[in-house]
Amino acid sequence: MKGPKVVIYTKSSSPYCHMLKDWLRRYSIEYEEKNVEFDREAEIELLKKSGQLDVPVIDIDGIIIIGFDVEKIKEVLKID
Repeated sequence: MKGPKVVIYTKSSSPYCHMLKDWLRRYSIEYEEKNVEFDREAEIELLKKSGQLDVPVIDIDGIIIIGFDVEKIKEVLKID
């Protein structure tokens, strides 16, 4: 069974982005990373999805979570 589609919008300098990636790897959750520092299209996409340019922003099957909100991420991914 294929898991949810997870896309994370990041910046290299953000400690919360690094924490998020570490957390996702710990739970073996596959994700696509879009670094808005280097990808203008990803930056525009992020703005359209979240209305802001702050990172990290997580898109889980179309559900947008702003920031490294562990409880919300666990809820959406159905992790105990």
